Amino acid sequence: MWQGRFIAAKREGKWEYVSRTRGIRAAVILAIDTDADGAHVLLVEQYRVPLKRHCIELPAGLIGDDSEGEADDIAAARELEEETGYRPARIETIGEFSSSPGMVSETFTLVRAHGLEKVHDGGGVEGEDIIVHRIALAEVPAFVEQQRGLGKMIDVKLLLLLAGPILTA
Repeated sequence: MWQGRFIAAKREGKWEYVSRTRGIRAAVILAIDTDADGAHVLLVEQYRVPLKRHCIELPAGLIGDDSEGEADDIAAARELEEETGYRPARIETIGEFSSSPGMVSETFTLVRAHGLEKVHDGGGVEGEDIIVHRIALAEVPAFVEQQRGLGKMIDVKLLLLLAGPILTA
């Protein structure tokens, strides 16, 4: 139906959906920084054009958008450092997931970043204007509600951090 540099709109029978082009995939990074103050998760905030508002998310990025055959762990480490300013000592692959299987064929590899070292302020590459949030794990539900109250969208992958309070309510 239509194809751009990164996505394509497709039709299969009556089903319409969007897919990534050129074999591009995504990495989503669970980065928990532990120090004397306890465990803190790194979240990012950026304006998302399809939503017309800011969104609170786990750090993430494309695998292979600039170099074909890029390894998942290399892309995840690169994206984490670009977006948050933290460099991981090690990346652990958790698994492959789908975020919206009724509309998008894209899947993402969820990884956990270990041994974080802050090397700069983050913010993404030119034009991304990413805001980094370092939130105590125990304060994530309150932070999410506060951000929602400010009109921000919450990415579905944050359910990973909210499952406890949602399941026990």
